[in-house]
Amino acid sequence: MDIRIGKVKHFYSRLGVAVIDVEGELELGQVISIQGHTTDLVQRAFSMEIDHQKLFKAGPGMEIALKVNDPVRKGDQLYKVAESEELAERI
Repeated sequence: MDIRIGKVKHFYSRLGVAVIDVEGELELGQVISIQGHTTDLVQRAFSMEIDHQKLFKAGPGMEIALKVNDPVRKGDQLYKVAESEELAERI
């Protein structure tokens, strides 16, 4: 079961970075999903920052920069994915 943990506030296409309002817990290396009207992205959280400082864990109330593999859009929802062995092999 996926757990909603945030929302995309902005996307910098040249950098491939989404600004996320975090509403839950997110750790580096976790499998995430970003879903929206035209967005369907599943990847690992491999780079997170606040004010150009690397993060290993983000919590509620934080606004983070998250490196993403594909374009996302303002308003897209961020989910923490319950990881399975099959999913882990695909990513």
